[in-house]
Amino acid sequence: MQWYELFHEDIEPTDRQISDFISNPLWQELSEYLIQTYAVKPKRAYSGCSMGEGYWKGWNIKFKKNGKALCTAYPKQGYFVAMVSFSAKELDDANALVSMCCEYTKNKYQNAKSSKLGKSISFEVTDQNILQDIKELAALRARSTKKTNNA
Repeated sequence: MQWYELFHEDIEPTDRQISDFISNPLWQELSEYLIQTYAVKPKRAYSGCSMGEGYWKGWNIKFKKNGKALCTAYPKQGYFVAMVSFSAKELDDANALVSMCCEYTKNKYQNAKSSKLGKSISFEVTDQNILQDIKELAALRARSTKKTNNA
């Protein structure tokens, strides 16, 4: 059964239901890491997006710091998708960081289309290497929130 079929727009899932559906320790590791490292409170949001035959539809979990998303997670059965978006100003730093990431992350990043606003990339988090890359990409996003606020 698809995630969006289990939890319709009017049925917000609990943390436990999210964890049970994903059923992968990488989810708990990322969630705890972002909460503890950046003192963020994850927020659930419902997306009615019909692209990708419902791939993006349903409840997602946003991790934001100072109003800027570090990443957004989309539950899938047995794994999760982490979307990280970079503004145009962050792309030089993101390019440098991604060059040190695993091959999967490099390929996803390089194949993502850029616009004048920046670039959004979605990663299927299925192993520890990808998870570590997501943590590093989130750290880049967190650093850029500081630059924005201190400017």
